[in-house]
Amino acid sequence: MPFGRSNKPRAPLNEPGLYEHALRTLGRAMRTESELRRLLHQRAEPGPNGEADVASVLTRLKESGYLNDQSFAETYARLRQENEKLGQRNVRQKLQQKGVSTPIINETLEARYAATDEESLARQHLERKRIRKPENEKETARVMRRLVAAGFSTGVIYKVLRQWDIPDDALSALDNLGNLDSGEPHEE
Repeated sequence: MPFGRSNKPRAPLNEPGLYEHALRTLGRAMRTESELRRLLHQRAEPGPNGEADVASVLTRLKESGYLNDQSFAETYARLRQENEKLGQRNVRQKLQQKGVSTPIINETLEARYAATDEESLARQHLERKRIRKPENEKETARVMRRLVAAGFSTGVIYKVLRQWDIPDDALSALDNLGNLDSGEPHEE
């Protein structure tokens, strides 16, 4: 049994209880409307009454300014770009997973990454992760996979690798990794 948790089912919460639960949840971490709706549904009573309570709580939180997907997306993208040095594609995927709407994602990323030199950001990401110049084809493939997972396009990745004077034959052997450019992040 995990620490501090019991297997006893919790009683469903009414609207005031759901509101308090939502405030505590938002106090711990920023959430999107979609994430918070899912969490509230887990604690609300089943059926139309629970649905109405969840909708009412979400409306109240939005009116109070505690729940704002636009603000969440802007903060999330800024932190991922500035602190983790992640590329635009990675941030887009994560925001989609968190349930942010496509128009908000597009607007946010366009504003955040418009003046960003992704090649420079990719180099900063490599420095942050302490990834050194690859010595052979296997290490080159590993660096490329890491940059793809961090959300950088293959064009940017090739530019970074060429600046390290990686032989063109080693880069051409990695063309099959270009297929990763459209997929989910890969970890080693």
